[in-house]
Amino acid sequence: MRGKNPAAIAGMILLGIIAIVGLAILFGFVIMWLWNWLMPELFDLPTIGYWQAVGLFILFKILIGGCGGRGSGSKHKGNHGNCSSNNKNKSDFSKWKHYDKFWKEEGDKAYERYVEERNGGKSEEPSNEKSEDKNEEA
Repeated sequence: MRGKNPAAIAGMILLGIIAIVGLAILFGFVIMWLWNWLMPELFDLPTIGYWQAVGLFILFKILIGGCGGRGSGSKHKGNHGNCSSNNKNKSDFSKWKHYDKFWKEEGDKAYERYVEERNGGKSEEPSNEKSEDKNEEA
């Protein structure tokens, strides 16, 4: 945003607010339309209004999307309250900060030891002559 005209920034903010409000209104009407189309016929439930549809959305979001669900598109950081399942499936990436340093210091040596073990203690390095000989025979 550096170097942008303050009026352009204000215009983008205003456009963003209008877009969010417009989507919220549209979403409320979509929920209301779907409910009024399906629920009275299927389950003999009453029809609902716009604000009831918005309330249903909020209620379902709290009940189903609870514990800081990641599907909302927002970036959550830190603790998510009482939800204990958040850290069960996450890997511990804190040890990866040492990866580059390890690879620079130990990686080449460890790879050479691995190759020697795989070759039965023989240290073989690929030579370009062997591959050239195979190409000539073919």
